[in-house]
Amino acid sequence: MTKVFKSVPPRESAPSGRHPDEKSGPYHLLLAGLLGGQVVIRLARGRLNYRRAVEQMVAAGPGSLLPVLMTNFFAGMIFTLQTARELERFGAMSALGGAFAVAFCRELSPILTAAILAGQVGSAFAAEIGAMKVSDQLDALKMLRTDPVDYLVVPRVVACCAMLPVLMVVSLVVGIGGGSLIAQQIYGLPMVVFLDSVRSQLMLTDLLTVLLKGAIFGTLIALLSCSWGLLTTCSRSVGRSTTAAVVTTWVMLFVVDFILTLAMLGSTVGAE
Repeated sequence: MTKVFKSVPPRESAPSGRHPDEKSGPYHLLLAGLLGGQVVIRLARGRLNYRRAVEQMVAAGPGSLLPVLMTNFFAGMIFTLQTARELERFGAMSALGGAFAVAFCRELSPILTAAILAGQVGSAFAAEIGAMKVSDQLDALKMLRTDPVDYLVVPRVVACCAMLPVLMVVSLVVGIGGGSLIAQQIYGLPMVVFLDSVRSQLMLTDLLTVLLKGAIFGTLIALLSCSWGLLTTCSRSVGRSTTAAVVTTWVMLFVVDFILTLAMLGSTVGAE
């Protein structure tokens, strides 16, 4: 199969004018899509380095657990504080858990978790692969008859796709715990009432939706980060590629989340 990413000799400085890494956003999205096609073909043929995949799972899962938990815990508390203040005016404090479930559990927590993974793991992917590209390590892999996509990209895609749904489920539990704690300690709402309200609004389909979003977001993070790393052309642009990978991934996470939410709401309205 024709390789999408061709080896470019490294150089320390770029000529005047447009920098070779400063391609348009659609250009990088197109190459990320082509890279995703290569990953699918390799997985269909069973070309997965399991040891590398497990190593990347550790980095994407346990390695990102602490910032994910802390962010969702405090985000849950902040969301509860703001929502409870408004509901208290209308005497609807018993519905606090339901409002929390609709907004935080379905939308805010998954996108926060994906953004953290993009910032911590995605940036590391782009920087590591970019550094390998400009130091000719990718060419060395080819000399050893090792496909860089097999060795570097496929394990990272599998790791993010597998671990982000797990992180999202754990973050939901921690976020609900933070919200119920604030509701009880500050507003005097019993934790049982808060959790019952959450349970009344959250369905099994919501959990399945979160898992689906996690798999899609994880794949998107890995593909965009790896594609930016593979397109790095000189040592001075490694940092630029890393930053661009994170920013591009964040933007695309919100775009894809909007499309998924719109599609799911449309299917729900049609079913009704």
